[in-house]
Order: sequence, then structure tokens, then C-alpha cells
Amino acid sequence: RDFHWLKNHIPDEAYAFLTDITSAQAVLSIMGPKARDLLTTITSSDVSNNAFPFGQSKVIEIGNALVRATRLTYVGELGWELYIPMEFAQGVYDEIISAGEKFGLRHVGYHAMDSLRLEKAYRHWGHDITDEDTPLEAGLGFAVAWDKSCGFIGRDTLLQKRQIGPARRLVQFKLLNPENLLYHNEPVWRDGVIVGYLSSGAFGHTLGAAIGMGYVSDPTGGTVDAAFIEGGSYEIEIACERVPATASLRPLYDPANSRIRC
Repeated sequence: RDFHWLKNHIPDEAYAFLTDITSAQAVLSIMGPKARDLLTTITSSDVSNNAFPFGQSKVIEIGNALVRATRLTYVGELGWELYIPMEFAQGVYDEIISAGEKFGLRHVGYHAMDSLRLEKAYRHWGHDITDEDTPLEAGLGFAVAWDKSCGFIGRDTLLQKRQIGPARRLVQFKLLNPENLLYHNEPVWRDGVIVGYLSSGAFGHTLGAAIGMGYVSDPTGGTVDAAFIEGGSYEIEIACERVPATASLRPLYDPANSRIRC
């Protein structure tokens, strides 16, 4: 989808070419409180917070490979994504596994990652955000370059929506009863009225209860702002039973981002 969008927006007069190199790259992620300790043992590059801050990307050497390391995370902890030429992927993987033994390295499955990213309120493309949702509705306005010199497609419309305020907002929920589970698509009740549905749900093992995210609208057609979210009482309907929940526009886990920027 991204490839075709980029291709379709290359101007006819531009001397530009687009090539899909997905099959040439493998991606491995090292994430967790000990990620830096592990990475330090397999590269000579300085991966300290001062030399390699959050959001930076640089080429480092691991084993016999030059790897693009990008300091990002999808689990709410310190971490790096490693982009590796496919022919070197096995060797880099072996280096990581060998060095990781003394740090308690574990392989992580998709459901574990889904639980962790929900606790941190990280959005999932295709579930929580799509090309039909605006950054303002998704709570991602901070990532928009409003003053970009060349502008961007949809900027004027988005500025108008920012002035008016969003008609719906993506909200994070935590069930008060830890015995109940969430998956997605459960109705969200506010003060006895359905105001939306969950787009994602899973049990949050760190927070000790099921966590969900979903878009909330005002039945009267008003703006959905912090005052609206904080001024209601919420329940999530599970198998025809309404379970009380707390609602938050900030991540329930590490809202200050101290764990990912250390």
C-alpha cells in the first residue's frame, strides 16, 4: 500500500524511481531494559544515550555485517530495530543469541508484543489507525509538521479540523476487573450510551488487567476533547455484560516515556 501510494504521487516531470527492496533486508529487534547492555557486547559503536539518542538511525557493525540500527520501540522499553542485508541475517542472529544468553534473552511472540504495545498505547496500523483516520483523531497531532515549508497533502483541511476540534478520539481503556478479557470490537459505553467500539484489545500483564483502545464520539455531535473524555463514566461490553473501565488519553504505562529515552 505504501509503495503504490508513493509511486502514484511521483510527479510526471520528476526524475525519480521507486524500488521495493523488502526482500533484500531482514529485521531483528533487540528490546527491553537490558537491550543496550546486550548490544554493547556485539558492536564497537557507542550506543550510549548521549551518542545514540531515541529516534536516531545509524549504520553499526555486528559480526561481519554492516547493520542499520534504528533506536525505536514497539513494546514501550529501550530498544533498537536492526535492518540487515539478507545474506548476513543468520550470522547477526547467531551473534545476538550467543551474547544474549547471559542477559536472559528471550524470543518474543506476536501476542506478547501486542500486549506490550497496548499498555503503551502504541497504535496498530490496520486496527487503530488507517487511511480513513486523521492524526488528530488518533492522538498523533504531535507528529505532524504543521509548519512544513512545502506543506503536505490535506494540510488545509487538517488545520480546519484542528481549529474546530476532533469529532472523535482514540482512547485507551483499562478494565477494573482483572478477570475479564478483551480482544477487539467490544462496544464502549459512556454514561449509559454506546459511544464507540474497541479497535484493539489484549491482557496487559504489566498493568494487571485487560487493555483496549477504541474511538469515542460524542452522541450529541460535539467536540471530543480531554474534558469530554475525563467527564464520563465508562464500561466495556463483553458478551452482553458491561464491565467498568478507566479511560485515558495518555499511555497508562510510562506516560513520561522515561523508559524508552534512557
